[in-house]
Amino acid sequence: MAKKVNVTPLHDRVIVKPAAAEEKTAGGIIIPDTAKEKPQRGVVIAAGPGKKDEPMSVKSGDTVLYGKYAGTEISIDGDDLLIMRESDILAIV
Repeated sequence: MAKKVNVTPLHDRVIVKPAAAEEKTAGGIIIPDTAKEKPQRGVVIAAGPGKKDEPMSVKSGDTVLYGKYAGTEISIDGDDLLIMRESDILAIV
């Protein structure tokens, strides 16, 4: 479940906690830290109210897919999070 943060994003921004990077391949090979790819899946922690004429389609707790280089990395209470626009989210899983 999504952890509650005391930061509220503005307009169409969302705060996402990225999923952990894969440790092993499907074949069982362990991936070293230098070769791990950035995760493209995460959980929405907080969502803004949306634009004036467009309500938000994601809500806190949704698991989403986003672009590989989407968002800005931030750290809140020791957690590494991403803040991005709703338009950077590709799908709700």
